[in-house]
Amino acid sequence: MIQISLLLVLGVIIPGLLAISATQGIHLTTTPKYSADPIVENAFHQLRGGSTQSSTIEEMAQELIDSNRKLVVVTGGVLSGIGKGVTASSIGVLFRAMGYRVTALKIDPYLNVDAGTMSPFEHGEVFVLDDGGETDLDLGNYERFLSVCLTKNSNLSTGKIYQQVIEKERVGDYLGKTVQVVPHVSDAIQQWVLEVAKAPITHFSKATAMATDTSRQDNDSMEPEICIVELGGTLGDIESMPFVEALRQLQEQVGYKNMCFVHVSLVPVLGSPISEQKTKPTQHSVKMMMQLGLRPDFLCCRGKEMLGDDTRKKLALFTSVPEQAIISLHDVSNIYRVPLMMVEQNLCGMLAQRLRLPKYRKHGLKYNAAPDLCELRNSKLFREWTQLANSVDQPENDCTIAMVGKYCDQGDAYLSVVKALTHASIATKQKLTIEFIDSSELEGGNEETMARLLKCDGMVVPGGFGSRGFEGKINAIRKAREEKIPFLGICLGMQAAVIEYARSFGGMPTAHSAEFQKDLVEGEDDVVIFMPEGDRERMGGTMRLGARETILRDGSLARKLYGHERIMERHRHRYEVNPIYARKLEGLGLKFVGKNTDASGERMEVIELDNDVHPYFVGAQFHPEFTSRPEKPNPMFLGLLEVVKKQKGFDVSS
Repeated sequence: MIQISLLLVLGVIIPGLLAISATQGIHLTTTPKYSADPIVENAFHQLRGGSTQSSTIEEMAQELIDSNRKLVVVTGGVLSGIGKGVTASSIGVLFRAMGYRVTALKIDPYLNVDAGTMSPFEHGEVFVLDDGGETDLDLGNYERFLSVCLTKNSNLSTGKIYQQVIEKERVGDYLGKTVQVVPHVSDAIQQWVLEVAKAPITHFSKATAMATDTSRQDNDSMEPEICIVELGGTLGDIESMPFVEALRQLQEQVGYKNMCFVHVSLVPVLGSPISEQKTKPTQHSVKMMMQLGLRPDFLCCRGKEMLGDDTRKKLALFTSVPEQAIISLHDVSNIYRVPLMMVEQNLCGMLAQRLRLPKYRKHGLKYNAAPDLCELRNSKLFREWTQLANSVDQPENDCTIAMVGKYCDQGDAYLSVVKALTHASIATKQKLTIEFIDSSELEGGNEETMARLLKCDGMVVPGGFGSRGFEGKINAIRKAREEKIPFLGICLGMQAAVIEYARSFGGMPTAHSAEFQKDLVEGEDDVVIFMPEGDRERMGGTMRLGARETILRDGSLARKLYGHERIMERHRHRYEVNPIYARKLEGLGLKFVGKNTDASGERMEVIELDNDVHPYFVGAQFHPEFTSRPEKPNPMFLGLLEVVKKQKGFDVSS
């Protein structure tokens, strides 16, 4: 009798709910998807066989609702690498312009616990956070666009979530129950998302490059109001299924008005000479998304050209996404124009309307309305972002920087270095061209590759691992020193510079790194050594990671660049310059102007040559690229580009 009553109730309720859901696909201002009627809630409760949600998740979801905190989930379809990271970051910029505090979470469906042990050839660069987290490169985009300092919890992988669930099972937290993907893994995912969404954020890194600006410290370390969640990969991938289901359940928990979905898809252009925008890939992508229980509120369409009106209408017809909520993300001159393009299509206003955002902040004041386009254009951040985008397209001169490395065939392997150079080029009003040079091609006397190197205005030798191409880096650094080419060495690049100097001036022709030569003679040629606290067995998470202090010598170029004695920069290394050679090399002209003293001893952090010897020869054991921001370039990259511009005969102060 109870079962018959339940079926009758559901027979009335479900069609009504479907009608409401269908209506929401047409209008952005409809009522929430699920009614608060207790009979309805109880019916769904019984249909699920009782609640599968832990009380912790229910409490956390209620806290999110009470705090009026919002979740924006960005998904992708058709193919990977479509631009979800830039889309998610740009949406975050819109919320920042509206005056909201924004955080971000990247979900990676791979089984690795983190990105630390992944090859740059496989997955691009590993981005390092202040707390030592080794994360996906998209977190670099988030930090640069959102101007926040994220934590290792801001990157969630399948490996992390399974590790957490298995550890809980081993200690008996599940009280003997059969541990399954649903509900245990899906519950753990939801709990992770909700924890990150409310975790306090800081608006500046520990790095002095950001922390010296006291105006940026207002309201720091406060709970965010918006959390951007990016689901990596492509919808439909088997690896992402637990996350898709968890996000579906999470929207049910927090309510329709507190969580929305932005789907990024591809609209290719085919045909010649008359080109046509093809909507079928996006149609199938949205269909797959809806089959998985998710409905896109906004559709961001990537393509070479702006979406035509006919294309937009066709997509609206077949996807049930309102025409005005279909956003054209076509190719533009630089990525800083993407948020501006979104504003022009009123995505900010529609997001505010969809999420029922009650206030719009401007200059510390609050307005009881969704942001008006004119008001948003007058915001300080929007004006700054517009100026930034325009500066990229209006340089005063050209400059070419050689990037000498091992991973030059993988475009994202040195992404943060490229971005840091770009930030510095914007600040110095130069059009940047990066000449990627495979260091292994400089080992065999390749004259053509060496000629390419010598044509460049400056040189960066970034970090890396492995012996392949190391001697090529040594040769490149020697040329930079001899030909007075402005040079910046990072991590392994700095170590290579010290080894080159020891070979050339220190009477140590066999000087090398213990990373590549295991039979080095102690006290004779072991210029770079394994750190005493390092772990030779376990690879993941065992390096010297995260923000560490460096003390800069008074009167040094590095001290002048940073403007402070003590700085904090992010590290990622197992090997270090042997401190016993520092005094000897100092006497020969190589200055160790930045040092760190910790429990393991004295660390050599920054090297440089005097200005009367070389216009700009600087090396850093840390990674300055991780703390560079569009509006505030890292001092080491800014110094490099300023010297390049000065050598080309242009006024640096212009």
